Amino acid sequence: MRSNTIISAIDTHTEGMPTRVITGGVGTIPGDTMAARRVYFAEHLDGLRKLLVNEPRGHASMSGAILQPATTEDGHYGVLFIEVSGLLPMCGHGTIGVATALVEAGMVPVTEPVTEIRLDTPAGRVVASVAVSGGHADSVTLRNVPAYCDSLDNEVEVPGLGRVRYDMAYGGNFYAITDLGKLGLPFDRAHKDRILDAGLRIMTAINEFQRPVHLTDERIADCKHVLFLDPASEPAHTRHAMAIHPGWFDRSPCGTGTSALLARQHARGFLTDDQVLQNDSFISTTFYARAVETTTVGDRPAIVPAITGRAWLTGTANYLLDPTDPFPEGFVF
Repeated sequence: MRSNTIISAIDTHTEGMPTRVITGGVGTIPGDTMAARRVYFAEHLDGLRKLLVNEPRGHASMSGAILQPATTEDGHYGVLFIEVSGLLPMCGHGTIGVATALVEAGMVPVTEPVTEIRLDTPAGRVVASVAVSGGHADSVTLRNVPAYCDSLDNEVEVPGLGRVRYDMAYGGNFYAITDLGKLGLPFDRAHKDRILDAGLRIMTAINEFQRPVHLTDERIADCKHVLFLDPASEPAHTRHAMAIHPGWFDRSPCGTGTSALLARQHARGFLTDDQVLQNDSFISTTFYARAVETTTVGDRPAIVPAITGRAWLTGTANYLLDPTDPFPEGFVF
C-alpha cells in the first residue's frame, strides 16, 4: 500500500452519533494547553480534520476526537474534538465515545466497577467515570466543565421566521434554546429539512446581532447549535432536535447541549438541587443529567453537570492518503 499518511482510529457511536477516535498518526500538536493546541491545529493542520470527517472517508454528520498527550500532570489524555463544522471547545458525546474506546482498547488502567479517566479539553478538565463489567464499558458519566445560562428571553429578527424568542446557554459550546411549536413546526423527522433550515437561519441572525462570547475565554464564541424543544417536553423530561452548523442534526442527545439545557432549566427554576433531567434526542436516544455542584463563571451562577450515556465500538481502521489521491482534504457534496 502506498500512502504518505497513516492515521489509526477506533470508531464508536454514542447513542447513535459517531465519534472517530484518532489513536495514532498525528503526533503531538504544539501548545501547552489543549486550548492552545486547538488554535494551532485550526491554523496549521485543519486539512487533517477535513481528511478525516469529509467524504469519502467521512460524511456530512461526522465527528471525531484526536487523542493527545495530557497537558496536566494528572491527566490521562488530551483531546481535540473535530467535526464537519470545525474544532469544538468540548464535545459530550465525543468524550463518552473516547472514554469507551480507551477502556475497551486497554489504553488506560481499567478497574471494575468504575474506571475514572481524566481528560484535558480546550474547554477545560473533564472527568469520565466509566461503568465497567467484564472489561466492557457499559456506560459513561461525564463530569463536564461548568455550564451557565448566558441570557433568557432574547428575541431576534430572523428572515422568513419573524421574531424568534430564545434562551442562550453554555455547556461547553453555546446553544440557542427555543420552543419548536412557537415556530409553527411539528416535532417530526418528516419535517427535518424545514427544522434544519430554521436552525441555520436562527444561528446566522444570532451571530450577526447577538453573538455570544464566553465570559472568561473569548476564544469560545458564536452560536453553531440551536436546540429545538419538543412542545410536549416537561421540566425533567425533554425531547429536542439539535440543528448544527453547517447543516445537520445531532443523532445523540448532545452532551454539551444537555449541559446547557440543564443550566437553563436551573436558571428558570424548572429543576432544583440535583434533580435528574432525562433528555431525549431526535432519534429517541437518551442522556441523563444532573447538577452535582454549583459554582460561578465570571459573575454568573453556574452548575457542574454530570451527563450519563452509552457508546459502542463500531470498528477500527487505518486511514490512508495516497499521494495521487485527488481529494487530499476530502470534499463536501
